[in-house]
Amino acid sequence: MDVIKLGLGGFGTVGSGLAKILDMNADRIAKRLDRKIEIKSALVRDLNKKRAFDLGPNATLTDNPDELVNDPEVDIIVELMGGLDTARDLILKAFAAGKHVVTANKHLLAEHGLELFQAARENNVGLMFEASCAGGIPIVQTLKESLAGDKVNNMLGIMNGTANYILSEMTTKGMDFNTALADAQDLGYAEADPTFDIEGFDTAHKLCVLIRMAYGVDYPLEDIPVQGITGVTPMDIQFAREFGYRIKLLAHVMDVDGQLEAGVHPALVPYTYLIARVGGNYNAIRLTGNAVGPVMLHGQGAGDLPTGSAVLADIMHLIRHMKQGVTPDNTGFDGLAIEKAKILPPEESESKYYFRFTVADRTGVMAAITKSMATHGVSIAQAVQKGEAGAEGVPLVIITHETRAKDANAMIEEVDAMDFTVEPCVKFRIL
Repeated sequence: MDVIKLGLGGFGTVGSGLAKILDMNADRIAKRLDRKIEIKSALVRDLNKKRAFDLGPNATLTDNPDELVNDPEVDIIVELMGGLDTARDLILKAFAAGKHVVTANKHLLAEHGLELFQAARENNVGLMFEASCAGGIPIVQTLKESLAGDKVNNMLGIMNGTANYILSEMTTKGMDFNTALADAQDLGYAEADPTFDIEGFDTAHKLCVLIRMAYGVDYPLEDIPVQGITGVTPMDIQFAREFGYRIKLLAHVMDVDGQLEAGVHPALVPYTYLIARVGGNYNAIRLTGNAVGPVMLHGQGAGDLPTGSAVLADIMHLIRHMKQGVTPDNTGFDGLAIEKAKILPPEESESKYYFRFTVADRTGVMAAITKSMATHGVSIAQAVQKGEAGAEGVPLVIITHETRAKDANAMIEEVDAMDFTVEPCVKFRIL
């Protein structure tokens, strides 16, 4: 039986997970492919570091990227090191050497995806990246193949397990943000520097990649509005619960009359929605196609085995194409150049909103706020004020009807400047 040999660029958590799956499912994989898969070599920073899983007697470690890409026995390069420059160089060298590539690097694809797709096309090789978005959830192939004939009207999702774990703990256990973050770090769900996760950037990277798969256009990463979860408080979570919502960090994109509106932000989700009930470090993606209707995918968004499973799926996909002697369609749009998306200006987006004003408890405050809202065309759906009389600042929470972002922002700016405002307004979108 023929053997397909892999060169791993990085042998950390995901690389170890892939090696474990190749070992425990070897017979099943061989039966499906009529091929065996073996790891030939792995690129690492420290050759002497103890590994979580043994590569086996026939595999070697190297700290030289050129040894990996120039090895004639290596059929597929699997980039799992993360980062930008070194990973980009490794992939481009692999393409130049005529080798297919599998990557889990969503940051690299968000920043340099257009360049990499072009280079893969010019060298007639495959670039697969299922593991880059939502770990073990098969969203990339779903968009590229299963729903290839559907027009995606909208897509939203929980795409970062760290942020979802923190918000889940704050919701179910009443933790404050810092305590929930420390808990996530203790459990290994959050990095020592969790900035990319809690500020929404990791989610934005994934959204950028998925927009290309769903719509065949490039929505530049720098144009995606991003708001993280550091401003979410137990008070907001409790108010949301009283109104019938849960707060989740969502990525979203929708087609608005031929323009795309996209963003990453904490949002109030009705508790009756399935996605509101996605807890812990799980991910979920919900999309609506014009033919298939609503579809929801749910599963592990990270971890050695779930992400390793997605990497292996890409490897097996490539091997099937190699057997047929054809190059896979990397983007899902038959190799066509990806043009820039027609983008709806963020200030023109429309949504329901949650506003929490912190104001002095005195006569005329509500009248002044409602007057400002009326002036800017922002309509109240529900309102509640809680707090003891005479307190320095009491929360006034307002749920709005659909309104434009620029009108909501203008109203908030006006109210925040009023003399009764104690703290700046907290604003979240409502799904």
